Amino acid sequence: MVMHVNPEARGDERGALLAFIEEQRGGIRRALLGLTDEQASSKPTASDLSLVGLAKHVAHVEKGWIELARRTAAERSPEEYVDGFRLLEGESVKSVLAHWDEVAADTEEFFRAAPSLDDTFPLPDEPWFPDGQEVSLRWLALHLIRETARHAGHADIIRENLDGKTAFELVALSFR
Repeated sequence: MVMHVNPEARGDERGALLAFIEEQRGGIRRALLGLTDEQASSKPTASDLSLVGLAKHVAHVEKGWIELARRTAAERSPEEYVDGFRLLEGESVKSVLAHWDEVAADTEEFFRAAPSLDDTFPLPDEPWFPDGQEVSLRWLALHLIRETARHAGHADIIRENLDGKTAFELVALSFR
């Protein structure tokens, strides 16, 4: 789990963007260290968020954006959205993280293979997006950093509420 993003190789904008996405993924992953499925599923704050729910959600969001950029995105039902925040029968923290590893590898492959970060795709037809706007792959990478970082902050708060462990203590655990 990346703790520090080294300077990119000269001219490797894609590598820099991907490294920052991975750094933020690490914040959520660290928050899950040492927890059982039950602990990771608990909701110790006033919100309805759990640590494993955040990890599962961020993986789904990342996958969805890459599918959108590839123009292969499928509609999700409201039930699928809700299920994206909790463990379902047969799922575990381990399986959610394994799925997220696959999503991360696909994201890296997608960005590395794209002809240009200036390539665009249309934003989805949703009330919170402007009508008919297209965004670049660079915008997408920055959006994934922002989305993952926001949820990594949520993960810090949830973990502290679970057992008092802070991000600094969890960093030490990740190196054991």
